[in-house]
Amino acid sequence: MLYQIVSLLLEVATSVLAGACLLRLYMQHQRIPMSVRSGNPLGRFVFALTDWLVLPLRRVVPALGRWDSASLLAAFLLELTQFLLLWLLAGARGGLIVIPILAGFGLLRLVISALTGLVIVYAVLSWVSTQSSISDVIERLCAPPLKPIRRLLPLVGGVDLSPLVLLLVLQIAGIVLGSLQALALQAG
Repeated sequence: MLYQIVSLLLEVATSVLAGACLLRLYMQHQRIPMSVRSGNPLGRFVFALTDWLVLPLRRVVPALGRWDSASLLAAFLLELTQFLLLWLLAGARGGLIVIPILAGFGLLRLVISALTGLVIVYAVLSWVSTQSSISDVIERLCAPPLKPIRRLLPLVGGVDLSPLVLLLVLQIAGIVLGSLQALALQAG
């Protein structure tokens, strides 16, 4: 029971912090203003959660073009720490080599979950007429993965079904990722 409680708390903390690091990475890649002056409350929130880890990493990890590799490394290190702590709590049974593999799969699972949540929020906000800065940010974040689907799928009766298709693709990706993780753990 204690293991399950600690596991849940670690999962939540890691998901929030690593998710914020990934959001920072993606928002910077999309060139979404995140400063206090930009009026983007999501950007301020992401900076507040991640500056303590990303800024020191930036001193040693260079950006790769428009990709902030320090934010990606921060998210991976958070996942790695989570799985290492769980491994130690479980009695350090099994090979240590599995921990980075689990962290990699955890990071990919987090990307799928975060994008799923983002698309759901986007879809809900699209039903309501809002002129908030947060809805503009979410629309800009969802536009790139929806764009190729919109090219292939026309509007049906004036309704954009691309978010639904993307959610289906993300669910399939989650299933495939789970199967690949099981295979990797059996091989390792």
